[in-house]
Order: sequence, then structure tokens, then C-alpha cells
Amino acid sequence: MTTLLIDNTAFQQFEDISPNIKPERLKAFIKKAQDLDLKPFLSQAFYYELTKCFEADGQMKEDAPEHYQKLFNGCEYTDTWGHIIAYEGLIPMLVYFTFARFIESSSVFYTTTGPVIKQYDNAQAVRSEDIVKLVQQQRSVANAYANNVEKFLQDNQADYPLWFYNSKNKSARQAGPRIRGVDKTDFNYGTQMPLEDYFFTLNNF
Repeated sequence: MTTLLIDNTAFQQFEDISPNIKPERLKAFIKKAQDLDLKPFLSQAFYYELTKCFEADGQMKEDAPEHYQKLFNGCEYTDTWGHIIAYEGLIPMLVYFTFARFIESSSVFYTTTGPVIKQYDNAQAVRSEDIVKLVQQQRSVANAYANNVEKFLQDNQADYPLWFYNSKNKSARQAGPRIRGVDKTDFNYGTQMPLEDYFFTLNNF
């Protein structure tokens, strides 16, 4: 059984998501983000060593090695150029990878007759192209945090012997759903639905 490294409270530090979203719903997407985003990023051996630092309830063990506590929770450190860096840890990266997967999967419901997009009585369903943009936005933020993790690990390589830089890591990260075309005139500059409106729509059914 996978130990979940974050819970719904971790999201409150970064996004104002609806309190109506049940923690149980988020857990499935946290697990997917850990298995499909974090594990390949760290490598299986490194990921396994990290999970050994956690209790079954997801709390980091009090006697966990300090360098793993810094990796996960963040810290200030001096990089190879002598600059003091404020590193934010693995949590924001994992939050936004989870968030992207949650948005993408929650837009479609599976019935006995096949997948459908649910309609709402008091709200308008989010357009598929807007969902694509939201997913890509969150994965872009997740990848930005992943770059910070990558730099931290490179600058502190001696503390993390299981880490090795893989130039294919960046290209392997999913930038978003696989689509055949994008309206470029609207993609970056069009009107975008605020996240709070999206979650209002998502949770009013």
C-alpha cells in the first residue's frame, strides 16, 4: 500500500480550493501523482528510500535523516556558486502535479453507457478547452517547482547518492493532455476561468 506523503491540508498552503472537496477524492490523485510523477522523477530506489522516512499515516518520522527532512520540507542552503537559496521542498511540486490530475479527471464521469461530461442545474459546465488550459497551467507550475528540486539535488549531490541527473527527465514530464491542435490566439491571452469558479462548478452537483 502506498504511503501518501501529503493530504488535503497541504493544498491550503498553495490554492484556495473548495472545502466541499472530500479528502477521499484527493487521495486517489495524490497516489497517482506520487506513482506517475514523483517516483519517475526521483527514480524508484530514491523514492523508496524517501517513503521509508514516513509513518503509515503520512507523517514524517521524527528520526528521519535530516537531509531527507530538508528535501521534503524545504530549507535554506548555499548553492555551488555561494548563493543562499530558499528551497521550498517537494510538497509544492507534489501538490500541483496532484492538482493537475484532479482537474483533468474530475471533468469526466464514467457511466454504464460510457464517459460523459456532467451538466449542472445552477452552473455552466466548464468547456473542454478551458479544462485543457487549467491542467496545463497547473502542470507548468508543478514543473517549475520540479526544476527547483532538481537544482537542490544537484547542489547537494553528496547527501543524495541515489540521485542522478537525467537530461530526459524534463522532456518526459507531461506538459498536459495530448491534444492535436491549440487555438494559439486564445491560449495565452484569452479569458480564463478563475480556479475558484471552476471548483464552484465542480462541486455543485
